[in-house]
Amino acid sequence: MVTRPVFVPSIKRGSLYEWVPVEFQWHPGFSVSQKQNSIAALHAEARNMGIHPVLEVSTKSPIELGRRLSAFSLKVEVEGQMFFLESVYQSSKVFSESGQLPEIISLDPYAAKKRVRELGKGEIIAFRCFGRDFPTEPKNAFYDWLYIRAIYPHRDWVYRNLDFYGYSDIEFNPQKSINCQARAVAEYKSLEMQGTSRECFESFDTFARLLAYAQIRE
Repeated sequence: MVTRPVFVPSIKRGSLYEWVPVEFQWHPGFSVSQKQNSIAALHAEARNMGIHPVLEVSTKSPIELGRRLSAFSLKVEVEGQMFFLESVYQSSKVFSESGQLPEIISLDPYAAKKRVRELGKGEIIAFRCFGRDFPTEPKNAFYDWLYIRAIYPHRDWVYRNLDFYGYSDIEFNPQKSINCQARAVAEYKSLEMQGTSRECFESFDTFARLLAYAQIRE
């Protein structure tokens, strides 16, 4: 048995999501089928807790919508061109020793992530993109803001299709990872319900302040 979170969007001011821990039977293995067995077990237990329906947001999602919302599928506009969200995130990292690898923005997400693992040296001291540097605190702020940048231009489509009680990401282990696709999507839904999505789309600083305040209240 393992425990993983399901993220439930919040309409309450000062909150961006509810983190609900769910214990379920894990299916070990790296195959898509085993990942989807774990997803099914997670969603079944969440349903028993009254959390339904839940959308898995990852490349392993059994639903096309969940796969399309993955950071490896979504694209972000940077200087008039569209790039994969994951590649933008990886290329924006500024390391204390090796600096930035801006050229990898044009690589596919898997190649960009591999290149950073191979060449990135030292601590991440900033994220550099859109002509400015972004802070590393709150830790997941820049990653989640990229999601807002990717999703907001398609908000009408999102409004029609993204009607779920909660969101999961089977690849996210809170003891090992910082960023989570499901949490980012839940945050966007919360911002939409609270009427602040446009403001956060236009301003990282506004979103970071909201996120920092929400994390204090967790």
